[in-house]
Amino acid sequence: MFGVPWWTLLGSGADWPAAVFVTGTVVFAAALVGFPLSMYLGHRRDGRDWAAKIGDTTLGVIWVLLVWSVIGQVLGLALSGVDDPLRARLTAGFVLLAAVGLLTWGYTEAMRTPRVKRVDVTIARLGKDLDGTRLVVVSDTHYGPLDRARWSARLADAVNSLSADIVCHAGDIADGTAERRKDQAAPLGTVQAGLAKVYVTGNHEYFSQAQGWLDHMAGLGWEPLHNRHIVVQRGGARLVLAGVDDAIAEASGIEGHGADLGQALSGVDTDLPVVLLAHQPKQIRQAIGQVDLQISGHTHGGQIWPFHYLVRLDQPSVHGLTSHGDRTQLYTTRGSGFWGPPFRIFAPSEITLITLRSEMS
Repeated sequence: MFGVPWWTLLGSGADWPAAVFVTGTVVFAAALVGFPLSMYLGHRRDGRDWAAKIGDTTLGVIWVLLVWSVIGQVLGLALSGVDDPLRARLTAGFVLLAAVGLLTWGYTEAMRTPRVKRVDVTIARLGKDLDGTRLVVVSDTHYGPLDRARWSARLADAVNSLSADIVCHAGDIADGTAERRKDQAAPLGTVQAGLAKVYVTGNHEYFSQAQGWLDHMAGLGWEPLHNRHIVVQRGGARLVLAGVDDAIAEASGIEGHGADLGQALSGVDTDLPVVLLAHQPKQIRQAIGQVDLQISGHTHGGQIWPFHYLVRLDQPSVHGLTSHGDRTQLYTTRGSGFWGPPFRIFAPSEITLITLRSEMS
């Protein structure tokens, strides 16, 4: 990750003045040494936020430099008629300009209030009285080392402006315990919904005292769907809202935690439509044929291009609405916040407004 950018910017025949070469090499060496140390200090259980900020930012910067260094080297082949050092300097200049521009834009995208993405989802068995139900999804808020309390307040205001019937938080609420991140999460207590506000754990809760987050969200007025369901009703139509723990919950060793769809759907009237919250899209494998719509997050849409290609190796969907079997649909949100590196590049954050439609409408 560090070697290819160093070679592209400094060592591939550009023949920079000694002061430029030495200074650049020192910067790369300091980053190479400091990166694992800052990540260790910042992301252990008692991590230090200042270290996490340094490590996370370094990770984002070096990933972008790596990707665009490779692209720059490939494009440099088109300059075969140009001799070094000019060709190497042109390649280095392209990579540096691209990286600075993308990182500046990516930081702005990460810090902005998420855009609202509107999606209609038809559920065959949805009763007519629930046709048009407005279901708002937030996910992957990842409250963490950067204090985003004001961003969180803007997020809550944006959700409330949508006049939701149901609001879902699909997990990865924070990096850190509820006690540590409670000020950033506090605006979630102001979110309003006509029928229900529901929440499930993501994988990051299992690094940060998951039960504490379930209890804290309950205290903020949300229904934690810890392998359980509730039923909402309008007129004569009813809808099951179910939720399961994250896919890694059982491996976390926390007693009483582990995704259990059977328990979540226990006692459900099989004639009723089911919306399931499950943090990771790959949890759809257990849900096919048992639920009508699964809502997931986790992928961030890749967050920093082209990382989504790697995400796709682990998950059946990176973003959007997909069909699985005859009955089941999956909506994967890009998420509302970001993990780690404070950048979003070609993977914008979102608040999703899903309008549920009945075939009878």
